[in-house]
Amino acid sequence: MARDYYGTLGVAKNATPDEIKRAYRKLARQLHPDVNPNEEARFKEVTAAYEVLSDPKKRQVVDLGGDPLEPGGGGGMRDPFAGFGLGDIMDAFFGAGGGGGRGPRSRVQPGSDALIRLSMTLEECAAGASRELTVDTAILCDRCVGSGCAEGSSPVRCDTCGGRGEVQSVQRSFLGQVVTARPCPVCRGLGEVIPDPCQQCAGEGRVRSRRTISVQIPAGVAEGMRVRLAGQGEVGPGGGPAGDLYVEVEEVPHEIFERDGANLHCSIRIPMTTAALGAVLPLQTLDGEEELEIEPGTQPNTELVLTGRGMPRLRSSGRIDGRGDLHVHLEVVTPAKLDARQVELLRELAVLRGEDEPTLAHNGKGVGGLFSRLRSGRNHR
Repeated sequence: MARDYYGTLGVAKNATPDEIKRAYRKLARQLHPDVNPNEEARFKEVTAAYEVLSDPKKRQVVDLGGDPLEPGGGGGMRDPFAGFGLGDIMDAFFGAGGGGGRGPRSRVQPGSDALIRLSMTLEECAAGASRELTVDTAILCDRCVGSGCAEGSSPVRCDTCGGRGEVQSVQRSFLGQVVTARPCPVCRGLGEVIPDPCQQCAGEGRVRSRRTISVQIPAGVAEGMRVRLAGQGEVGPGGGPAGDLYVEVEEVPHEIFERDGANLHCSIRIPMTTAALGAVLPLQTLDGEEELEIEPGTQPNTELVLTGRGMPRLRSSGRIDGRGDLHVHLEVVTPAKLDARQVELLRELAVLRGEDEPTLAHNGKGVGGLFSRLRSGRNHR
């Protein structure tokens, strides 16, 4: 059975070519895959129907009851818009830009942001710092003040595009002429050219320059944080507004402290005698030297916390909200070598404490004189 091409487009059999074209345009806008990916099959059916009914010879075959797209009757179905996007189809229906050109773009464009990395010590991150930075960015050309033109001259309209900033190309299709627009290769879409450019900036309106700026780094910054300097980045083409400059912090590892957010951690090794007897040790903190009290009987892996001796807490608003803590981890060191006198004294101490025959402990309870039995066994050999 021959396909109903009139029904596919929703037109009567006596529809005029203009009515068929209008019907197809309406359906194509609704069903094109760029707009409605789920209707690709129907879009091809509608396109095939239009291809048939817009061709007087193929339409005559349909009116006589035949199907020009059946094998032997005019070729197979194809997608006449292969290679064209939705924008090109709109250009074909309504002209470039869907009813009017896009027009030239402005020569004055905003500038890009710039980034510079700054190494800082832990102490500088804690207290904040003021630095003088040397940056290499584009600045406004002081000779043409951004215009890009030599003194006494001005831009003129581009002859290639006629000031529109774009050129059109024409391709033939079953719809007729498909007109597409592209940026003008001569004026690069600006619609105008500079016949006598400024010799200092070569028509760019900006030049590269090395300059020194001051930056204040707030207290509490950490690795990877950025300080924004508004308007200190790259000046845009045509003397456009400058972007921002971001100063990114690179924190230098500290030889004593390890940072965890606003908290600091450090490890101190103490002899077992100090752990047993206790002591007061000097400890260097970010605020200066302080006394660290080791309680008698301190056990290995003991952690002492010095409240408020860590880093400032920097909030997103830039304000400081208190300080973190300093965590001191104690490592008790057991001597690896002892001389005869030291061994004698330790044995005497063990006897005094009743530890001359050590036992294993499990859940705080003795489980027998294992070491004594092993030692006794060796002595009987």
